[in-house]
Amino acid sequence: MSQIYRIYYNKLIRDNIPAKIKAKREECEVRIITDVQELQQELFKKIQEEAASLSMCRTKEDFLEEYSDLMIVLETLLQQLEIPKTEIIAARKENLLKKGAYKHGYYLQWSADVNYRSNESVQGIPL
Repeated sequence: MSQIYRIYYNKLIRDNIPAKIKAKREECEVRIITDVQELQQELFKKIQEEAASLSMCRTKEDFLEEYSDLMIVLETLLQQLEIPKTEIIAARKENLLKKGAYKHGYYLQWSADVNYRSNESVQGIPL
């Protein structure tokens, strides 16, 4: 009697993955997410997964692959949230005007500006 090995992923996958698994004569179990909020939640999780993979790239080929993966997740989420491209373009322009780009390569070591907001956790003790 052969033993079946299972690796539990419990994550959102791309549409072609089940067929690829079955083409290898392997088994899998999938369920279809029908709840819109659950799908959006899983897409947000997928953004973290794909962004982490993108940050680990060390070749142009890997970068293009992971960038494409991330963009597909983002585009799917935009469709789910019904956000038109015009709104995205306007938000990007406003963001660039407000915050700038990365042309100069500024690296913030510290700031006395207690009102500066960052996504990073604050390090150090206020003086």
